[in-house]
Amino acid sequence: MIGATEPLVQLTNRRKKLKQLNQIICGDNLIELKKIPDNSVDLVITSPPYDNLRSYKDLVKGMKEEYNGYSFPFESIVAELARVVKKGGVIVWVVGDAVMKGSETGSSFRQALHFMEQGFKIHDTMIYEKNGSSFPARRDGNRYSQLFEYMFVFSNGDKPKTANLICDKKNKWAGWVPWGKNGGTFRGKDGELKSRTQKPTPEFSPRNNIWRYNTGKGYSATDDEAFKHPAIFPEKLVEDHIMSWSNPGDVVLDPMNGSGTTTKVAVLTGRQYVGIDIFQEYCDIAMKRIKIANSTVKSRQTLQTLEDRK
Repeated sequence: MIGATEPLVQLTNRRKKLKQLNQIICGDNLIELKKIPDNSVDLVITSPPYDNLRSYKDLVKGMKEEYNGYSFPFESIVAELARVVKKGGVIVWVVGDAVMKGSETGSSFRQALHFMEQGFKIHDTMIYEKNGSSFPARRDGNRYSQLFEYMFVFSNGDKPKTANLICDKKNKWAGWVPWGKNGGTFRGKDGELKSRTQKPTPEFSPRNNIWRYNTGKGYSATDDEAFKHPAIFPEKLVEDHIMSWSNPGDVVLDPMNGSGTTTKVAVLTGRQYVGIDIFQEYCDIAMKRIKIANSTVKSRQTLQTLEDRK
C-alpha cells in the first residue's frame, strides 16, 4: 500500500473506521498517521532512529539534522500519536543516545520531556539490557561498555487502561506469611493489639523494570528475514510489552516498523496491527514475517484442535 504522495486527509475523515487494520503500509509515516482515526490505537511499540547511529538508506542520510536536530519529524509524529492513541493507551518508546563531541546527546531525555509536554505521562522509565556490547570498553578508554537502551512507557493522559504485569520473579519465601504466624499483630490507634490477616507470599511476583535479553543471530528473532534490517529489537521484548499493556484483539501500531518485529509479534499474540515504514524493502520483509507468523498461528490452532479431540 503506497501512500506517500497522497494529500492529507480532512479532519472529518479521522472519525471513520480504522481501515488500516492488519496492514503493512509503505509510505511517509506522518502522512499515513494523519489517515488513522482519533482514539483508535491501544498500544504503540516503536524504536526511532537514534541520532546518527544508523544510516538506514541514502534517503535518510539526506534528511539528517532537518527536523530540530532529529533525522525524522519527531515533534509532528508525537502530535499525531497523541491523537490516535486512546486515553489510557500506552506508547513504548525504545531509544538510546549517541556519543558526539565527547558527550551523550541526551536526545532520549529531550524526547521524553516533549511527550510530557504533549499530555503524556511517563508511566515508567524501563531499561532494555543487552547481553553484550557492540563496542566493549577498552582498558585504556574512558567509558564503560554501553549495554542498555531506554524503554520509556508513556500513558496518554491517564494511567494505563491495561496493565497485565508479568509475574516471573520467583520469591525466596514463597508460601510464608510475613510478620509471623497468620500475619502477626499490629497496634491500632487505640493502643490495643489487633490481629493482622495476610495472604502467604506467592511463588512468583511481578518482575523489575530492567529487562535483559540476548541479542544477535538466533536470539533477537526466530526467522532469518529480520536480520536483513540493520537494527532490530528482540521479539521477546516486544512480546513482553504487548502482553503487559494490551489485551487480545487490541490494536498495536508501529509507525517506524522497519523489519516488522512489532507487527509479527502482534499476530503471534492475537492482537491486530498497523505497521508503517517509508522503505519498500523493509515493508516487503515485514510482510514476509507476517506470513511466517500467520503460518505459526495456524499450526498452533491445528495442534490445539488435535489435542482437544483426544
